[in-house]
Amino acid sequence: MVGLVLLAIAAGRVQTAAGTVEAAARAGARTGSLQRSVAGVDQPARDSALATLRQQGVSCREQDVRVSTGELQLEGGPVVTVKVTVVCDVELADLLGGPSGVPVTKHLVGEFISVMDRYRGT
Repeated sequence: MVGLVLLAIAAGRVQTAAGTVEAAARAGARTGSLQRSVAGVDQPARDSALATLRQQGVSCREQDVRVSTGELQLEGGPVVTVKVTVVCDVELADLLGGPSGVPVTKHLVGEFISVMDRYRGT
C-alpha cells in the first residue's frame, strides 16, 4: 500500500514538473518575442525560462535552455518567431525512498514558439 502511495506522489510530482517546464518554455519564448531586435533575444529568453523554473521550485539534475529564431510566412508578410526549448531531468529519488546517491530521474522537455511583434523595432 505504501508503494502505491509513493508511486502516486511521484506521478503527481512528474506531472507538476512537466507543467512547470512547459510554462518556463512559454515564458522564455514570450520574453524573447518582446525584445526590440532579433539579436537581443537569447539572453532574456533564457533568463526568463530559468527564473520560472526557480520560482516554481523545480530543481533539475541536468538542464538546458535552447533559444532559436525562425520565420513564419503569412499573407501579410513574413514574421519572426522565437522558439524556446527547455530540457530538465527531474530527480525522483527523494520521493521514491531510494538512496540519494542513485539518480532516479525523469527527462522532461517543454517547447513553445511565440511570434515576435513586428512593430517593436528600434
